[in-house]
Amino acid sequence: MKDYQSLRPLRVRELTVARGRVLSLTGFDAAAAEIFVHLVTGAALPDEGDITLFGTNTRGITDAAAWLRSLDGLGLVSHRAVLIDALSVLQNVAMPLTLEVDPIDPAFRPSVEALAREAGIDPSAWDQPLGRVDAETNLRVRLARGVAPNPAMLMAEHPSATLPREAVGRVAADVARVAAARGAALVSLTADADWVEGVGGDVLTLHAGSGALASGAGFMERFRRMLGGR
Repeated sequence: MKDYQSLRPLRVRELTVARGRVLSLTGFDAAAAEIFVHLVTGAALPDEGDITLFGTNTRGITDAAAWLRSLDGLGLVSHRAVLIDALSVLQNVAMPLTLEVDPIDPAFRPSVEALAREAGIDPSAWDQPLGRVDAETNLRVRLARGVAPNPAMLMAEHPSATLPREAVGRVAADVARVAAARGAALVSLTADADWVEGVGGDVLTLHAGSGALASGAGFMERFRRMLGGR
C-alpha cells in the first residue's frame, strides 16, 4: 500500500509476474499507474507490505549503485521517460547504449539500428528529429529504448494515451511480439480495450478499496458496449 494522495492510497494485495507472461492491468488511472511503476522500480517504497524485484526486496536497496543494478532486468515504455526532440530518432534510440550520440559511436550503430528495426521504426524516420515524427514513431522509440537492456520484464504505462486510434492495435501487437521474442514478461497498465486485445494474454482489474486484482474476463465486453458494440 502507498498513500500517495489524501484519502486515496494505492493498494495491490498480491501480484506475481513470471518471465514470459503477458498481462494487462486495468483500473489504474494515470496517477495510480505512475505510483505503481515507482513502487515496482524501487523509486518509491510502500507504506505497508513488500515488493520483490528479481529476488530483491526493494526495501533492502540502500544506495544508488545497487538501485541501478536492480533495474537491469526491467524495461519501461512510458511517456514520462525523457527523450530529446532535437536529436534524431536513431540518436534517441542509441542513448541507453552509448553517450556518444552526435554522431553515434560507430561501434554501437549496428546494435542501435537493430533495435530500431525490432521496434518497427521505419528507416525513413531514423534521421528525422524526434520532435517532428508522429506519435506512433515516438512510442516505437520508447519501445526500442525499453528493450535495449534486454529486460526480463517490460512494463508499458498507459502506452496508447497519445496514439491515434487506428494505430493502437498494430503497435500493441508489435510490443507483444518484441517481448515474446526476447522471452520477457509484458505488463501493460492500460484502460484501452484495443491495446488489451492487441497484446493478448491475461487481464486483471484492480479493485481500489480492497487491493484485489480480479480476472478481467468481462473487460473487453464492457468496453465494446461502451463503444457501441465495436
